[in-house]
Amino acid sequence: MTKTVERPPAVRVRPVKAPSPAGDRRRRRLTDHLRAYGFLLGGLICFALFSWYPAIRAVVIAFQKYTPGSDPEWVGTANFTRVWQDPEFADAWRNTLTFTLLALLIGFAIPFVLALVLNELRHAKAFFRVVVYLPVMIPPVVSALLWKWFYDPGAGLANEALRFLHLPTSNWSNGADTALVSLVIVATWANMGGTVLIYLAALQAVPGELYEAAELDGANLLQRIRHVTVPQTRFVILMLMLLQIIATMQVFTEPFVITGGGPENSTVTVLYLIYKYAFLYNDFGGACALSVMLLALLGAFSAVYLRLTRSGEEAA
Repeated sequence: MTKTVERPPAVRVRPVKAPSPAGDRRRRRLTDHLRAYGFLLGGLICFALFSWYPAIRAVVIAFQKYTPGSDPEWVGTANFTRVWQDPEFADAWRNTLTFTLLALLIGFAIPFVLALVLNELRHAKAFFRVVVYLPVMIPPVVSALLWKWFYDPGAGLANEALRFLHLPTSNWSNGADTALVSLVIVATWANMGGTVLIYLAALQAVPGELYEAAELDGANLLQRIRHVTVPQTRFVILMLMLLQIIATMQVFTEPFVITGGGPENSTVTVLYLIYKYAFLYNDFGGACALSVMLLALLGAFSAVYLRLTRSGEEAA
């Protein structure tokens, strides 16, 4: 008699579903986004604490009578009225607008011309790029002090060079008629290095075929610059012009270090007047009111400028 051995019931194995590619992509995308936002969080915190919060706080203080260590008192538009009636207010705005205009006339064309020259060089390009960019690497205060010695009417290098050439000397930054132009030269020399490199990068992105076609049509150098270079770099030129106007409207280091706002208030700028209200007059409400005025003017100008340039591009 044989025994029948009972077999255990077979275990049914359920097939494991492979993860869907779409789900993996969504998880990877979410992980990448979280990682990116994590890296951005530090920058956002720095901007919030050191840029956005002070700007918002300045707008609030502009409507208050504020002295550090005491409770602020709400005064409405009294700060704006007092600043508006200050005799230095008109001088500061006139000097700032004149400085901006001179900086556009002197300091806007020179970087573009230097970029054109560097773009045509065949040898030692890297060396000349370093030479052009070198002033940007010098701290602004150090640069201003060097130019202050250079402009010294007695033993300054500028007047010594003029004497060597048997030319009449100048008061440079010590003369009411020449001080502002002298500061424009300093600002142009100190800040044009970055602008030159940006222009140079834009010029190198222009297709060479356009220049070859222009040469075949008989265009000379000036015609190639006018009809090929300028249209191809138009966007960069317009954006740098806007940035330069905004930067020159906030000039402070040169008048603060070289002239101290003089002589005869000929170099008092809006930002320098803000400094005087805050740290010389201890009037933080007036300083913030003047800051809000400058912010409103630059914001309105930027909006109109961008609107006009966008309309011009659409029309073209």
